[in-house]
Amino acid sequence: MRIVDHLPILQVVVPLVLAPLCALVRSRRLAWGLAAAGSVSSLVVSLRLLSAVMASGPISYAIGDWAPPFGIEYRIDVVNAWVLVVVSTIAAAVAFYARVSVQAEVGDRRIPLFYAAYLLCLSGLLGIAATGDVFNVFVFLEISSLSAYALISLGRDRRALTSAFRYLIMGSVGATFIVIGIGLLYATTGTLNMEDLSEILPQVWDARTVKVAYGFLAVGLCLKLALFPLHLWLPNAYAFAPSAVTAFMAATATKVAVYMLLRFFLTIFGAAFSFGVMGLDRLLLLLALTAIFSMSLVAIFQANVKRLLAYSSVAQIGYMILGLSFASVTGLTATLLHLFNHALMKGALFMALGCVVYRIGSVHIDAMAGLGRRMPLTMAAFVAGGLSLVGVPLTVGFVSKWYLILGALERGWWPVAVLVLITSVMALVYVWRVVEVAYFKPPPDDEPIAEAPASLLVPTWALVALNVYLGIDAGRTIGVAEQAARTLMGTAP
Repeated sequence: MRIVDHLPILQVVVPLVLAPLCALVRSRRLAWGLAAAGSVSSLVVSLRLLSAVMASGPISYAIGDWAPPFGIEYRIDVVNAWVLVVVSTIAAAVAFYARVSVQAEVGDRRIPLFYAAYLLCLSGLLGIAATGDVFNVFVFLEISSLSAYALISLGRDRRALTSAFRYLIMGSVGATFIVIGIGLLYATTGTLNMEDLSEILPQVWDARTVKVAYGFLAVGLCLKLALFPLHLWLPNAYAFAPSAVTAFMAATATKVAVYMLLRFFLTIFGAAFSFGVMGLDRLLLLLALTAIFSMSLVAIFQANVKRLLAYSSVAQIGYMILGLSFASVTGLTATLLHLFNHALMKGALFMALGCVVYRIGSVHIDAMAGLGRRMPLTMAAFVAGGLSLVGVPLTVGFVSKWYLILGALERGWWPVAVLVLITSVMALVYVWRVVEVAYFKPPPDDEPIAEAPASLLVPTWALVALNVYLGIDAGRTIGVAEQAARTLMGTAP
């Protein structure tokens, strides 16, 4: 077989193998080099996989040549290829950003261990997306979660430890619900293969065990993706983690959890069961609208900018779930677009905050007075990311919200479309609070503050550039998202 035939497994194995090597080396530069190599290779492989599935359809890779459903299968279609690109794009940017950022925020002796945990988290997230076996979803979920707890605990603030512990408790509860749901599915169907499950479950929809499994999975997955009101672990986890960790987790972890929700409820159970029998769309509509409005309101009153953006992330997750609740191709296209676009905008915003932390050691809003003149490139990146978060035209945020409004109007739900516009204005309010302090308030002292180093600014501006470029030329992302939405809804040609 050619090397390209092994791309599905290489996507996961390369960072997984490099992780222990980072832990074994003593040089922080070598550990960073291994992490960067693993991240870049993941991006190259994911882009190649997306190109292949767009051209030729799904790819099935049988581990150890054991044919599915008896053996473990990696199955790549346009949906998870899209998620693999999201995760690996952010990972590549964060890997280059981390070299200086991590050195400033994590002790020298722990830097190789940091990169080991980072690669484990990356391989876990990629594995969740690539596998076609539901039990392996749980295995990779645990790999990514355990390494995420370690990464968050490495923050300089002592509250990082309590934040990591809270995340551990909540994450363990969510994982327990998920594995119970998987166990009940296996008890009913006798298989763990996703494609096999999707064919067997319609025959046993009336079984009480299937509906109980659905309930366990719904709670566990909503906890993992931080859907309101199961979001309480997220603000502190983002606020006190090292800057590179916050950027990586905010842009990838919840997006993969959203993918898990879509894969379980639309591919495995099927749209007809989820929306027709279980009424998932009605429940998610209520939770999504509540999350969008309430978390945007809470974000307005935050003094810590990381916490502000953390609450904003819960609201943005609400937008993704709102698109799913429309139970239509247009709505699901909006979900998949926002899954990618929010990763770009929130990655850029948290990286810009990391630049601020590097120079002034704080992200309190009052400490950022006058930074618009002192750190013009950093704050310009923050403003650009903020405009995308609001949904200003010519940014990726506008594309996502445009499709959300189209989906709402398609269903005749004009009040929902109005609420999307109102909460976009609320996003403008909390972004403006930072802009006002940075550009219109005088600095507290006359001490000069240098601009962030190029090694931090280049990855940050790379994501900002993608925010603008893909907002202007959105044809490719819309095309992929729409095809993925049709695949999930079962209407693909």
